[in-house]
Amino acid sequence: MKKKTVDILALFLTGVVCLLIIINKNDSKEEVKEKSKEKHEKLHDLTDFPRTETPQPLSTRCELNISAYNITEFSTLPDHIKDFLLYRHCKSFPMILDVPDKCGGAQNSADVFLLLVIKSSPENYDRREVLRKTWAEERLHKGVWIRRVFIIGTTQSGFEKRRLNRLLKLENNENKDILQWDFNDSFFNLTLKQILFLEWMDRRCPNARFLLNGDDDIFANTFNMIEYLQGQEDNDGRRHLFAGHLIQNVGPIRNPSSKYYVPVQIQESESYPPYCGGGGFLLSGFTARTIYNMSHSVILLPIDDVYMGMCLEKAGLKPTSHFGVRTAGLSVPAENVDKFDPCYYREIILVHRFLPHMIFVMWNEIQNPDLKCGKTNVNRTKEQGV
Repeated sequence: MKKKTVDILALFLTGVVCLLIIINKNDSKEEVKEKSKEKHEKLHDLTDFPRTETPQPLSTRCELNISAYNITEFSTLPDHIKDFLLYRHCKSFPMILDVPDKCGGAQNSADVFLLLVIKSSPENYDRREVLRKTWAEERLHKGVWIRRVFIIGTTQSGFEKRRLNRLLKLENNENKDILQWDFNDSFFNLTLKQILFLEWMDRRCPNARFLLNGDDDIFANTFNMIEYLQGQEDNDGRRHLFAGHLIQNVGPIRNPSSKYYVPVQIQESESYPPYCGGGGFLLSGFTARTIYNMSHSVILLPIDDVYMGMCLEKAGLKPTSHFGVRTAGLSVPAENVDKFDPCYYREIILVHRFLPHMIFVMWNEIQNPDLKCGKTNVNRTKEQGV
């Protein structure tokens, strides 16, 4: 009996010792956790630089480039410039809306003679609706097909972003003409928008013959485009063509108050290569594919039309001028005439900056079979190089 009591006591003491060891071990773990947490917070403080006001959406799965914070005078730059530098390397974003059969499949895409590639923003519903009913209507004209896509990112956040995305989804269900990616749809991301479209074209529509690349506030005459493109010596899209309002002998704007401000931290060179105004230009399928291939090795510049010129230059190609492309607007010489007289617009390719209702009115007026234009109107238009 005495031996049994001793055994029980020994067992009890052993249990107490084990319990103390376990408690001590847990305390050590908690201490390690606290130290680890403290270390993580200190590291976070070292790397948690001030973010810009317009960060890229988290769904992009693209991490910011922390080394951008080491760029000379980075902290003095405007927020949108900082944001561009932090995400400049990002060229791949999730696609939200697609139209995989827009060109009849990659193998049949040569059937698309003219693909209208229209840059739009989620909230510009009224512009898209007017274009669908006017010059951007998909149709068979002079034996060739005209097709249309709007290229769009995302804007806003939270409930408003979801509402706008829902709007685009409804539009796409009805019209089958929207390509949307999950990136911030801003002026400084227009180059990204172009690259994402060219990547889509490479997969979905590689053999489209010609493209109109333009904004959703242009008035365009697609019938004149077809006539011009069919009149090319080789009109199968296999040769270089890049035509629009030619801009050359200019360089980056260094004024911080300008919309087009490009500081030396983005581009050191004081000159741009020749390029065409981004409001609208025509290019061949060959040239579009070439620009896409060059984009893999040409660092992004936020001014999209200049970036196109940079890719052309790298490929040893040049843009050309077409006076029917008026991205700076159409100059009507007389003061006592209507600057929206349809006789001035019947012969052009495109004019930038039109309000939706004026696009609708002008499109119907230039097709009016009873429209009579005097020699003065025709001559003035031709004198402007159309």
